[in-house]
Amino acid sequence: MATNPPGQAFPNKARVAILAELEKERRRLMSTPGGSISLSRPSLKEFRDNAEQQHIAAQQKAALQHAHTHSTGFFITQDSSFGNLILPVIPRLEPETS
Repeated sequence: MATNPPGQAFPNKARVAILAELEKERRRLMSTPGGSISLSRPSLKEFRDNAEQQHIAAQQKAALQHAHTHSTGFFITQDSSFGNLILPVIPRLEPETS
């Protein structure tokens, strides 16, 4: 029967102590209300909201690109109370002084 050399016994004890400390920390984190990490899948509503936001962003990008290529004006993306995805930017011209 082979025995472990004396130099290897210490790392095993240290490893056991580290694992015990990690387990204790894990239990402490799991017992706190905000410390646990949810491993569940996102709900269907969250998935739909995320998909809707991505769709709106794609619409804004496409509308902005279309406006820039087919118009001489300048447009920006901005939420509007009327549902417009892009708004025209009109430069302010200083009055001519004679």
